[in-house]
Order: sequence, then C-alpha cells, then structure tokens
Amino acid sequence: MDLPELGFYGLAGHSGTPRDLLDQVRAGERTGLGAVFLSERFTTKEAATLSGAAGAVSERIGIATAATNHNTRHPLLTATFATTMHRLTGGRFALGLGRGFDMLFDVMGVPRVTSAQLADFIGIMRRLWHGEPVVDHHGPAGDFPYLSQDAAFDEDIPIMLTAMGERTLEFAGSIADGVVLHTFFTDETLARSVAAVRRGAEKAGRDPAGVRVWSVLATVGDHLDEEARLRKLVGRLATYLQGYGDLMIRVNGWDPAVLAAFRADDLVAGFPGAFDAIATPDQLEHVAGLLPDEWLAAAATGSPEKCARTVLRQFDGGADGVILHGVTPAEVAPVVAAYREVRPARLAKEPASLNPGRF
Repeated sequence: MDLPELGFYGLAGHSGTPRDLLDQVRAGERTGLGAVFLSERFTTKEAATLSGAAGAVSERIGIATAATNHNTRHPLLTATFATTMHRLTGGRFALGLGRGFDMLFDVMGVPRVTSAQLADFIGIMRRLWHGEPVVDHHGPAGDFPYLSQDAAFDEDIPIMLTAMGERTLEFAGSIADGVVLHTFFTDETLARSVAAVRRGAEKAGRDPAGVRVWSVLATVGDHLDEEARLRKLVGRLATYLQGYGDLMIRVNGWDPAVLAAFRADDLVAGFPGAFDAIATPDQLEHVAGLLPDEWLAAAATGSPEKCARTVLRQFDGGADGVILHGVTPAEVAPVVAAYREVRPARLAKEPASLNPGRF
C-alpha cells in the first residue's frame, strides 16, 4: 500500500555516487513511500539529471525538486525540463524552487533571488505550460523578447517552494501549490509555519487547505549504528548551523548565546568543511556536547515505534506530508513499518495525490 503522505530525500546529504539514486527510488517505491525529493548541489547532484533518472526507474512514486533555483537556468530551459518530466512520469512531477544562498550566487555571478523574481518566474512558467507565449517581457525575473513552448500545451504542473522565514512562508502560501519546510523545526515552529502558509493563501484569496505543506523530519532511529546516528543527527544540525545558524535560531526561538558559543569553539571555528560530510566520530562527539538536547530533540529518534509517533506529531502540527530526512528507504524501512501500524484512518480513507505538489 502506498503512503502518499510520506517522502524521502534522494541522495540525502553529500554524495559522490549519483547512481545510488536508482536503487533508492526503487526501494522507496517498494517500501510504499509516496515521494522522492531531490536537492541540488553543484557537484554531482544536478536536479534535471536526477529527476529524469528517478522517473525512468519508477512507476508510482512522486518526484519533486526540493529545491532547484530559477536563476541558474534560462526560463525556457526550466519550463522544458518540467514539461518533459511531467510527461515522462505521467503527471508525477512537481517543480520545487528555493531561494538558495546569496553568497554562492555572488561568487557565481548570478543575481540573488527575491520574492518578486520568484513570483514573476512562476507566472512565466504557468503561461508557457498552458500554451501561452511570453512576448516582450520586462520583469523582476528578466527581460525576454519572446518565449514559447507549444500552443497546444495545457500542462498541469505543480510548483513548490522551500521556505523557512515567516514572510517567505506567507509568500509561498500565496502563490505555490506546495511548500517544503526545513529540518529541525520544533513542534511549535512547525505549527507557526503551517499557519503562515495558510495565512498567505487566505490573504491571496486562495483556499488555505489547497496548499500541500511538507514538514522535513530528521529520522534517526536506534536501529542505525552509533556513527550513522551521530552523523545524521549531530553532524546534520551542526552543518545547518554552520551555513545559516542565525536563521535557524530565529525561526525556532532558540538561544543565540548557544549559537555564539558553538561558533567560538576551536573545532567549529577552524573546521574545513561540512560536519556531516567529513567529521570523524570523535569530532562529532565533541560537537554533540555543544548542542542542547532541546535542539537535537527536534527530530525523530529512538525505537522505530517512537519515531513513528514523532511522525504522527507532524500531522498534529498541521503538516500534510512528512519527508523522512537523512535516511535512505532501506534505512528508514523499520520506521515505515511501525508507522503503518499507527497510520491515521483519515489518511487511508482520503489519500493524497502521489504528485507531491498536489492533493
């Protein structure tokens, strides 16, 4: 039985072997997971290639980029990528977009991403997918004399946005079909985030319940070995704090003094890369001592049964779907089995679409 309300990230974290995605997607489909989400890194995780691979080896599972950036491809190329995936998968694909990182875009020499650009870009996509040409366009997303795909097109392709801050969440609710939140959200932050998405939809005159919201839950059960648990829990949170700790602290209402002490630690201050990628077990143990239990508790840990109960709390907080993060389908299989035993009857009675961007 498929579980359209559960998803996973393909090639979670850092991977130099993109071919692993093929077996992960096959295993995810066998396990009954409803969707695979594909993040993008400018090494060996290019979103269009991974999406095509996932579509080629699957029959039922939903596929979404979560996320790619609109500013790294020409709009006509992105529109073509999405249309190709939509038809390749029989309607299982959703185009997920995100803001990305300003510092990275600065060194790449591409414009930083703004909400105005995203709104303009999304409008262009939807016009192209419905057979409408874009003529003499001058807007935040750029200047385009003429864009067109096919006048016969009438494609219903959902667009998703990744979001963390309240304003971005409201914006996402106002324009997107689906929203992907962030890992290590407390229960309170999850509820506030879902409310912000619904509020944004309502302000825009949209049905607040029509926007599908996915929480992202680090799922690090006791059935994993100790080093894997350290890397997937402590290493992952530490890596986020390295990259955009101030935002995570602000969103969760955590103590900024703890973040300052984390950053001032000799190991952290001089660390040459991402903790979840290159830290040794001893280094991860050291970092664990810098992070409050409260912060690490914003994840599914313990027995598979306890992890399954944590998944259920995500629905109590208003999420429509839960991405089991940081684990492969094989690694999370015991949690999925435990979840089946406690799955809410309403989800079995009224299953969502397998397209992660659509109900």
